[in-house]
Amino acid sequence: MVNQDDSFIREVNEELRSDQVRAIWRRFGRVLIGAAVLLVLGTIGKVAYDYWRETEASAAGDRFLSALTMIREDKKDEAQKELAALEKDGFGAYPVLARMRSASLLSENGDTAGAVSAFQAIAKDGSIPQALRDTARLRAAYLMVDGSSYEDVAAEAEQLATPASQMRHSAREVLGLSAYKHGDFKRAKEWFEEITGDAQSPRNIANRAQMMLDLITASGKAA
Repeated sequence: MVNQDDSFIREVNEELRSDQVRAIWRRFGRVLIGAAVLLVLGTIGKVAYDYWRETEASAAGDRFLSALTMIREDKKDEAQKELAALEKDGFGAYPVLARMRSASLLSENGDTAGAVSAFQAIAKDGSIPQALRDTARLRAAYLMVDGSSYEDVAAEAEQLATPASQMRHSAREVLGLSAYKHGDFKRAKEWFEEITGDAQSPRNIANRAQMMLDLITASGKAA
């Protein structure tokens, strides 16, 4: 008798659950179907967007590599046009890379002032990642060593010479070179010693700094 009662109760419970499911479906069925459709469309959209991004990035990368090939083949005018076009309608990071390479190309063609201005413009562009802006600032500083005052070089590089900066080694080097260029051997020695005293300085930069220190010491001008 007990087993029959249990069986009856289970059947009643199952029927109640079935009624509840039907009621829920009548009330929310369209919403559930709509949500499922949106989920499918969203998935399709993401896949399509990822494919589009990958395709666009690949095309921009091919154009950038094509410009670099032109430079190697000494077709610099054609390369400059391709880089300029890529700056305007490129995808992802390639417009910025095109700006950087275009600025370097100006320097290679003897237009140092134009290259400095181009790198300074990149450094001031808030839409560009900070690491690239700092790189552009440093490139401008290196190009300014021969033709600008120490103060102008320092305005670009000194903020990158702090202990927390990843670019401090190169920034210290360019500051040391500028100071040496302008006959301020004491200041140059201080910057080069900061490089040799930093255990994290790259070997090539540390070697160049030591060479400059030896040169300054031999001259006896920084005593």
